[in-house]
Amino acid sequence: MSIQWLIRTQSVVTLAGGMIYPYYLLFLKNLGNSYSKYGLAFAVFTVSGALASQWLGPRLDRLGASLLVWSPLGMTAAMLLFPWVASYAWVLALQLVMGACSAMQRMGERLLLADGTQPGTRGPDMANYQFWTSLASGAAVILGGYVIDWLTIDVLFYFSAMLYAASAWAVWRYKTGKRRGTPSA
Repeated sequence: MSIQWLIRTQSVVTLAGGMIYPYYLLFLKNLGNSYSKYGLAFAVFTVSGALASQWLGPRLDRLGASLLVWSPLGMTAAMLLFPWVASYAWVLALQLVMGACSAMQRMGERLLLADGTQPGTRGPDMANYQFWTSLASGAAVILGGYVIDWLTIDVLFYFSAMLYAASAWAVWRYKTGKRRGTPSA
């Protein structure tokens, strides 16, 4: 597994999430009409992520890169559904899915980062990973601001969904190429 491949694919995920996140918060606030409803929605996200990580933990070594395929596919579905959400109950349901997907993504990337580095020399690779994914996040927020000025929040959700799907495809392609013995990253 190449650290550069992991950085590229997870930077796309970070770009997708960072692009929609600030505007998604406004979307939740407008739909919920109160900070307590926003708080509940965020709590559902974090608790579902915590529960998913407990379920994933014993299976993590076996699942590995598969998590980095399924997580962005779940986020793609959520981003495609958000523009159609008309009730707070649906927001909570999507928050459940998104929390589980977030746990899969974080655990999968950490596993592959650990597997792709050597003990005693992990620092530079981890710093490089953190640098590029954080840079992608910052660029995403700026890009999202420009896009939302010209288009609508719905288009931003759809664009984010496309980026999540692209990341899932790239990981799947790498994973299937590796099984055949020729990584295709």
